[in-house]
Amino acid sequence: MKIALAQFDATVGDLDGNIHKIAAWAARAAAAGATLMLTPELAVSGYPPEDLALRQDFYQETAKRLNDLALTLPPTLTVVVGVPFMADAGRYNAAAVLRGGRVEAVYRKQCLPNHSVFDELRTFMPGHESLVFDVGGVRFGIVICEDLWQPGAAVQARSAGAACLLVLNASPYHKNKQTLRHDVARQRVRETGMAMIYVNLVGGQDELVFDGGSFAMDDRGEVSAQFPLFEEGLFFVSLTGGTPKGEIHRLPGLEESVYRAMVLGVRDYVDKNGFPGVIVGSSGGVDSALTLCVAVDALGPERVQAIMMPSQYTADMSLADARTLAENLGVDHSELPIGALFDDFRNALAEEFHGLPEDLTEENIQARVRGVLLMALSNKSGKMVLTTGNKSEMAAGYATLYGDMAGGFAVLKDVTKTLVWRLAHYRNSLSPVIPERIIDRPPTAELRPNQSDQDSLPPYAVLDGIMERYMEQDMAPRDIVAQGFEEAAVRQVVRLIDRSEYKRRQSAPGVRITERGFGRDRRYPITNRYQAPF
Repeated sequence: MKIALAQFDATVGDLDGNIHKIAAWAARAAAAGATLMLTPELAVSGYPPEDLALRQDFYQETAKRLNDLALTLPPTLTVVVGVPFMADAGRYNAAAVLRGGRVEAVYRKQCLPNHSVFDELRTFMPGHESLVFDVGGVRFGIVICEDLWQPGAAVQARSAGAACLLVLNASPYHKNKQTLRHDVARQRVRETGMAMIYVNLVGGQDELVFDGGSFAMDDRGEVSAQFPLFEEGLFFVSLTGGTPKGEIHRLPGLEESVYRAMVLGVRDYVDKNGFPGVIVGSSGGVDSALTLCVAVDALGPERVQAIMMPSQYTADMSLADARTLAENLGVDHSELPIGALFDDFRNALAEEFHGLPEDLTEENIQARVRGVLLMALSNKSGKMVLTTGNKSEMAAGYATLYGDMAGGFAVLKDVTKTLVWRLAHYRNSLSPVIPERIIDRPPTAELRPNQSDQDSLPPYAVLDGIMERYMEQDMAPRDIVAQGFEEAAVRQVVRLIDRSEYKRRQSAPGVRITERGFGRDRRYPITNRYQAPF
């Protein structure tokens, strides 16, 4: 038996577009001799639908599209498609079996995740029954995503007579996620003795990136098919004697997978929201350099514009390196000096600031002047501004509201500074476009003479180590100190993280690449007097 896995990029709310894709994949699958095709979780609506799933009209419209799809499918093909489903006043995350021109049966997801980026208990109701159906003499059971991460649903399907498990997923990417998926799948195989065929969504949806990586696993827990990550495609598994087999594609390493996730996230955010292109403020630093590379790899150089905005504090080498980078990437670039505008602001505020020394205020004015220029260009051209701040800076609040934080999408929002450097080296391994001096020179905001990031922050290796433990792992500060970090540095980083929550709430969405990104994952109160003990 030949089984097709439609690993495709669905767009939330684009019911007609998603149905058209499913129908096209089905026609190709049937032409290739497949008798069964699987789609990802909620393929009809896209994932996650969030509060769309609270609207009755949403279910009515998806039901119409589902029935229309059933009528158009090739008669030799059975299709299992993910769809939001309403029945008996209940709202369900479901999988419909389409065959013979009709909706033959519907499975309702039993385990609804309510953690991390998921809040399905808010929008859906759990199902309670297994669904087993026959194709070509093989009994298939269905589970949906979180059903696989808990033991009950797969065992229930086995008890109902299933011989092979079909798993529909919208499983978002984070670092090392594919290894974790294999481990969980292997647990279910060992509990049930069933082989498994796993299809996953691919594409970007706001902060989330779905990385595909569909696979099959035999009844011994061995991966018997592994399909590409970060790519749409129709892939095939042959099922012979109960054992699924297919192509084995290489899994990317850490830097490659993170970089590809950012590229896919940027491409889909820009394209799905209808922007003609993007604008990047290019400073000659490594963060803006990496952001520019991601933008070009996502959209092509013709849709990317680099803007250099030097002040009296900008070093000549910063401007020279920014020019070289833009030329290496083939992007349109221009210079808008901000020195005169900065002076105008200082002159306008001179009376109010009389007798007060220059401080962070003047630094923030420069950042905000740049933000105004970038947003003006965005308004005039329709292009979206990509912000360039990284996770380390966002954690510490080392960013200016309405300045360098101004923009529509934050490419590096979940990427620490130490990982930024690694990713820059990775990108240069593909083609050496980033001048080495950009990567090697000490980081600086260039908002005052001889400024260095380390004037205000611990070394980034220390900052990132503390931040990852305190913010991503919820470790107590005293336990972080016990791991060898200096108490003074831990106190500084914890204080900076806690006091900067109000900034992060106003930041642009950005690609999630860790299990604890700012935004959907971490929800801390802004008004908060709790102080973690040392």
